Amino acid sequence: MIAYIKGTLSVKTPAFVILETAGGIGYHINTSLHTHEKLPTAGTNNCKLYCHLHIKEDAHTLYGFFEESERDLFVQLISVSGVGPSTAQMMLSSLSPVEIQQAIVSNNSDLLKTVKGIGIKTAQLIVLQLKDKLGKLSLNLSESATSHNNISTEALNALLALGIGKPMAQKALDKVLKSDPNITTVEDLIKKVLKSL
Repeated sequence: MIAYIKGTLSVKTPAFVILETAGGIGYHINTSLHTHEKLPTAGTNNCKLYCHLHIKEDAHTLYGFFEESERDLFVQLISVSGVGPSTAQMMLSSLSPVEIQQAIVSNNSDLLKTVKGIGIKTAQLIVLQLKDKLGKLSLNLSESATSHNNISTEALNALLALGIGKPMAQKALDKVLKSDPNITTVEDLIKKVLKSL
């Protein structure tokens, strides 16, 4: 089990980072938008991500989190039948960890089903299985925003990395930007696009 990886943040995108450790090894680590917002700029040394290694027959995939509490929530989410790592990553990119925890603890399955890939049955199952467990997790996480030059292109790349088809992603991006031209961060843009799909 890899508890965390510490190194130079070589590449930073809304969906993944590459963290280079001593010896020149670069780890491709999938991240949520919540973690993306908290990470320093690319090129920063001593960047630390708490990790979860997901092993399948055909792939070993690393997921990284800025805070241990977000990793704990991710692990709880993927323990629910029907919620895989990609879905959990999508949840943590569409809603903040605090919003997810509050939705589960307050039986708000309607909020959970607004996430792409989560139907009403899965949302209800998440609430049923995690309500008691999440009452014990402490998610003292704050929201932050980072400015980006070309948020539309960066948002499109992130949506493609999350598995959304390019035509659908581009159409949704255009629609959201047209309805809300004052969006200034890639994180806000992606969240609104994910909720509109």
